[in-house]
Amino acid sequence: QVQLVVSGGGSVQAGGSLRLSCTASQYTACMAWFRQVPGKEREGVAAIDSDGLKTYADSVKGRFAISKGAAANTLYLQMNSLKSEDTAMYYCAACAVGIRRDSGPSLQQSDYSYWGQGTQVTVSR
Repeated sequence: QVQLVVSGGGSVQAGGSLRLSCTASQYTACMAWFRQVPGKEREGVAAIDSDGLKTYADSVKGRFAISKGAAANTLYLQMNSLKSEDTAMYYCAACAVGIRRDSGPSLQQSDYSYWGQGTQVTVSR
């Protein structure tokens, strides 16, 4: 069982930046960030696999950057130019088996077996 611990998040004004961190108890083939607002389905934000390939949701391309730390079990999400619509609970996820969709790591939550606790990101106008 992989344990994921998330840190970061908080409140920021529109246009600001935040960085989320996630530490896994062991190495996994792929890791990703998801987010969810009340009443809506959880959506994939960004994913990275063991080859360093990255996938981004269209809504965050050019603003968010997913990366891994020097320790391969550490994951980051740098969020810049934040908008009010980025307000959500953000979750870190890890896969048991790496899956690629459309030539990149998956952003489908059903492809991820392990989940960390959520961290709230609130962006005010």
